[in-house]
Amino acid sequence: KQPWHCLHCHHFQELLETTCRLANTLKRHGIRRGDRVAIYMPVSPLAVASMLACARIGAVHTVIFAGFSAQSLAGRINDAKCKVVITFNQALRGGRVLELKRIVDEAVKSCPSVRYVLVAQRTDNRVYMGDRDIPLEQEMDKEAPVCAPESMGSEDVLFMLYTSGSTGMPKGLVHTQAGYLLYAAMTHKLVFDHKPGDIFGCVADIGWITGHSYVVYGPLCNGATSVLFESTPVYPDAGRYWETVQRLKINQFYGAPTAVRLLLKYGDAWVKKYDRSSLRTLGSVGEPINYEAWEWLYRVVGDSRCTLVDTWWQTETGGICIAPRPSEEGAEILPAMAMRPFFGIVPVLMDEEGNVVQGGNVSGALCISQAWPGMARTIYGDHQRFVDAYFKAYPGYYFTGDGAYRTEGGYYQITGRMDDVINISGHRLGTAEIEDAMANHPAVPETAVIGYPHEIKGEAAFAFIVLKDDTSDSDTVVKELKSAVATKIAKYAVPDQVLVVKRLPKTRSGKVMRRLLKKIITSEAQDLGDTTTLEDPSVITEIQSAYQKCKDKQAAAK
Repeated sequence: KQPWHCLHCHHFQELLETTCRLANTLKRHGIRRGDRVAIYMPVSPLAVASMLACARIGAVHTVIFAGFSAQSLAGRINDAKCKVVITFNQALRGGRVLELKRIVDEAVKSCPSVRYVLVAQRTDNRVYMGDRDIPLEQEMDKEAPVCAPESMGSEDVLFMLYTSGSTGMPKGLVHTQAGYLLYAAMTHKLVFDHKPGDIFGCVADIGWITGHSYVVYGPLCNGATSVLFESTPVYPDAGRYWETVQRLKINQFYGAPTAVRLLLKYGDAWVKKYDRSSLRTLGSVGEPINYEAWEWLYRVVGDSRCTLVDTWWQTETGGICIAPRPSEEGAEILPAMAMRPFFGIVPVLMDEEGNVVQGGNVSGALCISQAWPGMARTIYGDHQRFVDAYFKAYPGYYFTGDGAYRTEGGYYQITGRMDDVINISGHRLGTAEIEDAMANHPAVPETAVIGYPHEIKGEAAFAFIVLKDDTSDSDTVVKELKSAVATKIAKYAVPDQVLVVKRLPKTRSGKVMRRLLKKIITSEAQDLGDTTTLEDPSVITEIQSAYQKCKDKQAAAK
């Protein structure tokens, strides 16, 4: 078998040859500089080679997360006007087989721009092959392992990546050649203290920006060994991450708080079963990490000896913007705080009138006041939307959409999305603050708080909580949680309702879909909108059932 068939160790020479064969295959099928190519694949060596092959010939890749539905896939292909889709016959995830080719077949029915679908084999199962379907490995076998790279301008497009907006169609954010690569490489090296010979383990999917910057481009720019993680944190068991750390001797481990909170629920034994002495740096990405998850990651996973960096950044920023490192040697790291802006990042906090908030111990809308190399340049095909989304709210500044708190020492703590803010009796409050206050409870690994209409207060907080399996007295826990919120924030912040659920509705990338929770409790569950990114749609019925039981109980009590 050729090296791209294998799922073990790949050397740079092998990756280069695979990339060149794939690049030549794309050229043979009419792909030229500037053409868009959709990549609908899970994390795999061939997916990485597909990205690099596009880059090599000046084509623009748009990786579409392999959990998206046919409809979502078609929407992105059509917006980008992709000429080719690269996919696998099937994918394997968490013990399940996913029919990728079948989803692509459904999608491309409504995609007139697609000329060819290149189909690689992840399993030995045969799938339907139509007129425009090309067996990828067979075509690659015919091609030379050499392909001269296209000479590109620094501001030419490297890739597009779609991210959901608060309204409308997902936005195709455009990243360019030189600035993005420079920023991904610099942040990878300096935030994680990456040294030659280190094994870098980012467990993100390549369908998201974290996978682009810290699985593919950042590590490879620095000549690093990068781990590709195809599975889930709990398959075949809750020791999967740590078994991988032991087996591959990973030095830097970068993952999401949602996975940490999930694993925390399974207890410490799964972690301690494996040797984690190779680890030097632990990283957190995707959302603000709550204190309990930070402490567990630092104390249990890192044995209180690893540097733990809580990183803040976005698809739009291209790379990490605020993180505890780089810093002076041995500088303090405060738990659950991103802290220090990266080189060239100048954050400012703005008040509701659009004025810059000065000093420490202050909160506001997090903006960035000068350009940096890794920033997205536009939204594909709609520059006005780009301007409106990021530069209109606070003219002269990039508005992140997040709120932040700045300490007396000048450190930054991200407080959550500004659009996840509720107004209780005139008090503005980020739902993330309430979640954080409750998440320190030892029996509660996960919480999600939303606002809902209240006839007296305007809005009230509704909390969904997941309890650890061995919790016997849920009523006591609920009382303790309410008390914790009252103590840590204020009495007005205490959720009016707390509902115990088995699990929260999450996307395949681990984000909690709070809008679905809101629809369930505001009796709009018959119109949930797009739920194609849900990891498991049956969670909706579970929560609806729990909520109905709660309402029945309340009605009986009255």
